[in-house]
Amino acid sequence: MKRFPTAHATHPQWRMAVALVLAQLRAQMALPGYAAAPTLGLIYITDHYAAEAAALLDVLSAELPEVTDWSGTVGVGVCASGAEYLDEPALAVMLLDLPPDQYRVFSGVAPLPRSASGAFAAHTALVHADGHAPDLAGLIAEMAQRTRTGYLFGGVCASRGAGVQFAVAGNGNLAGHGAAGGVFSGGLSGVAFGAGVELISRVTQGCQPVGPTHHITAADGNVVLELDGQPALAVLLQTLDVSLQDDPQEAVRRIRSTLAGLTSADSLLAAGGGTGHFGADTRVRHILGLDGARQGVALAEAVEPGMQLAFCQRHAAAARADLVRICTEIREELAPEETEPSAASMQRSRIGKGAAPALAPGRQREVAGAIYVSCSGRGGPHFGAPGAELQIVRHALGDVPLVGFFAAGEIARDQLYGYTGVLTVFCATPD
Repeated sequence: MKRFPTAHATHPQWRMAVALVLAQLRAQMALPGYAAAPTLGLIYITDHYAAEAAALLDVLSAELPEVTDWSGTVGVGVCASGAEYLDEPALAVMLLDLPPDQYRVFSGVAPLPRSASGAFAAHTALVHADGHAPDLAGLIAEMAQRTRTGYLFGGVCASRGAGVQFAVAGNGNLAGHGAAGGVFSGGLSGVAFGAGVELISRVTQGCQPVGPTHHITAADGNVVLELDGQPALAVLLQTLDVSLQDDPQEAVRRIRSTLAGLTSADSLLAAGGGTGHFGADTRVRHILGLDGARQGVALAEAVEPGMQLAFCQRHAAAARADLVRICTEIREELAPEETEPSAASMQRSRIGKGAAPALAPGRQREVAGAIYVSCSGRGGPHFGAPGAELQIVRHALGDVPLVGFFAAGEIARDQLYGYTGVLTVFCATPD
């Protein structure tokens, strides 16, 4: 597998941006080490181009006839290696050099089969979702069940206008699209990958625990009533070292800047993991309010006894440190040392329902391409400067081919996240 040609551009006129992208792609396809005839293309556009999505896809398809399959969506921003385009007209395109029998493009009207179809069996999947779809979390969980590993990665389209998605398979539209032209809205779409496509995926939560991990021992709907047998509100106030009686304004200010990291009772990974960071099994949720009568804490997710909870805070330093952490983990897995694996690496490499696929030990790999989906609430401002988030990825992971978008929600494993980043790399064997 060779490096994936990648291009990105911004221009008030979408045709000019497409022309710039095509020039970059053709130049890379002529270089040694880059794929010369890739068949799968990923398109990410900002919502400035959403109204022209069909025409944009038509031009790319006509100018790149060797690319027979397309997938992608819209975001309030798009990104590439070391570059971010937030709230401006832009697009990013990556052409993937994968065996045709190792991927399938799917959509809501042409879904991924529940079981292996012919010679193809989905092991992982890149998913683009419509945020207005009913029971989106349920759709994502059900989609994960259609893959062998249960591992998904991707995000929810973000647009101030139409929430478009791209899906073209073979030499035309997906069956059932009719005259949609490969551009539609609603449900889920994306690309499923077979066992022959090796990838590594990590989630960065961008926050750090501010106290120990607790077990939820009593709950009612989305209200946590007890933590480790103690009133949840008292535990929260003790963790933050504040008092509603002595200084209510300071207490409210601190609580508003605090979130809750939730981990399911049957999770393989404990919240925090002993590293000062949350693992991929942890879902960070907002604190919606306080239940003074019952001494409870209301969260933006239904909870139940047995789940684990750790209060946390999100800030730029934590976001940078956690982003560097996941890039370091990916580098370590790409080039594993010939030593006994650590407990942490063994934990990360477990294969099971919802676990990220891991490479075989001792096998050297390079990055053919990468996809990064980040929350629209992150980006440069959250990291201190325009483009800072993608510069961190580039510095930590290297100048690898990368595209992605800023989403209204991030998808990893079988879960829907918020305020996170999902980084996935495609692995290649050096020639």
